[in-house]
Amino acid sequence: MFLLPKGFEVEMYTGTTSGEIVGLSEQIVHDLPQYMREPDARNVEYATPPLADYDALLCELVRPRLVLRDWLTAHGEYTLLPGSTLALAGSDRFVRSDPTSPYHDRIEALYGTRVVTCSIHINFGISDPDDILKACRLLRLEAPLVLALSASSPFFDGQVTGAHSTRWLRFPRTPEQVPLFADHAHYVGWVEEQLRLGTMYNVRHLWSSVRPNGPDRPYGINRAELRIADMIASPLDLLGITVLVEHRLIGLMAGEIADPLAGRFSADELVAIADHNERAAAADSLDAELIDWQSGERLTARAWVTRLLTEAEPFAAAHGLTCYLKPVARLLEEGNEAMRWLERHRLGVPVRDVLLDAAARMADEEQELLARLCAGTPA
Repeated sequence: MFLLPKGFEVEMYTGTTSGEIVGLSEQIVHDLPQYMREPDARNVEYATPPLADYDALLCELVRPRLVLRDWLTAHGEYTLLPGSTLALAGSDRFVRSDPTSPYHDRIEALYGTRVVTCSIHINFGISDPDDILKACRLLRLEAPLVLALSASSPFFDGQVTGAHSTRWLRFPRTPEQVPLFADHAHYVGWVEEQLRLGTMYNVRHLWSSVRPNGPDRPYGINRAELRIADMIASPLDLLGITVLVEHRLIGLMAGEIADPLAGRFSADELVAIADHNERAAAADSLDAELIDWQSGERLTARAWVTRLLTEAEPFAAAHGLTCYLKPVARLLEEGNEAMRWLERHRLGVPVRDVLLDAAARMADEEQELLARLCAGTPA
């Protein structure tokens, strides 16, 4: 089977080289048209085009960051900062990027700085609407594994929070109750009802771990969007996680993985399992005890991902993607970013220094990847 087209939406904090997150999005989006503003000016977003080829996706992930880094350097002692929350300070205020936007008015009034987070959304292009909803069912039930691999927000306002993804625990998932959609018609009817009830402000206002997306949602949809991941600083880590997920989706479309609604649990039970697993993964990431949606077995996220990694290896080999799976094995062995940061802090490194060291590593990796890409060698 052919690989799916994939695109990424990448949210990143801008700030000073001393670690202070600073709002620069108004100037950035004016000067760099590939960047988009978020409601708060302290982060910006770029999106990659939908591509099936992983080498091409790597280029599209790296190059916009280097363009932005050049812009930041030209405008002062600014850089890109890793992580998914306001790790050092700043949760006491909202820094509006567009004071004239009524949508931003509502977001600030309802949620405040709970939405001032950075994440990565992974979009998988699928042509048939009902297949998109089937993909969303599987993605929702396995999204906690992506959160476990990507967690990068253990700090908030200068403190250790006790969670590995403080972002996902703070972020206002909206509406509070989202069903496991049986098909496209179910999704359309549900969205129309939420808009009537006012639980959704507009069709964009569905902030769950997974959602259908497209140019005229809920009617015209063309992709399944996985929204649960924390900000993943390493493009190679991101692509490795994407290979793992794509293998599962292709198996689902080929009938090798059963539709979750055909299994032993009801739709309501599956939603309860997914919600439990999301909370557990946000708290303890790879060490979290999760519930397997197929069997009901309890196992750690690390054990579950290890199993999926083994299953994905033949798929990766067949598509020339073995090199892209290697970062997943490394994450299982060394821990995700949150786990590595917490270990450094436990050894006495201040939170600010942990973040600044991570920012330097992120910049170094981007330069190294650019050199490889320009040299024409795969990562």
